[in-house]
Amino acid sequence: MKAPPPEPLISADKRSLTFIMHWRAQPVTCVVSRAALEAYFWLAPSADDARTLKVFRDGFGRIHAIAERKLLAHPSKHLELTATDFAKG
Repeated sequence: MKAPPPEPLISADKRSLTFIMHWRAQPVTCVVSRAALEAYFWLAPSADDARTLKVFRDGFGRIHAIAERKLLAHPSKHLELTATDFAKG
């Protein structure tokens, strides 16, 4: 059974979402830019918090895969995912 996506926190300025994922038994703080969600996950610029969280949950498989690839290339305890990361993958 697949684990549910973590519950993200929306930043005060609404420009990103932050969540914790576990990588090699260590917690990693991941930040996904709202611009990435708008460009690659069809989030409307005017979307409210509830819609933003739904888009994150619906796209979490892809978000997680990109985060893992980026961590393989550059291990870190803090990871930022931007639209550029999704354009590559």
